[in-house]
Amino acid sequence: MYNEKVMEHFTNPRNVGEIKDADAVGESGNFKCGDTMTVYLKVKDDVITDIKFKTFGCGAAIACSSVLTEMAKGKTLDEALAITNKDVAEQLGGLPPIKMHCSNLSAEALHDAINKYRQKSLAQQEQSR
Repeated sequence: MYNEKVMEHFTNPRNVGEIKDADAVGESGNFKCGDTMTVYLKVKDDVITDIKFKTFGCGAAIACSSVLTEMAKGKTLDEALAITNKDVAEQLGGLPPIKMHCSNLSAEALHDAINKYRQKSLAQQEQSR
């Protein structure tokens, strides 16, 4: 059902865990299947310097979270915001159609974290004026 790359990221996920002093935390979930994802970001000079995830879900959900962190680390926030669910699935060499929602969840969690970071940064800039 899953290809080798998906299985590799599922059995040996990268960047698992949380960042205690994260600059932003994004979340996503699917009520139908019960998968939930949390993405933690550290950002410096508009670049993602560290990223970690915690996922409760199936093998595809964990693989998508893992590969997403590899794709986003070192990118600017705009570059990371451009990562789509299709990009995640392609990076894994494809997912079964019934598991494509897992790639949606990982991209959504990343986008949520970036949006929260930007909102927080904007609020801090306004306070310092």
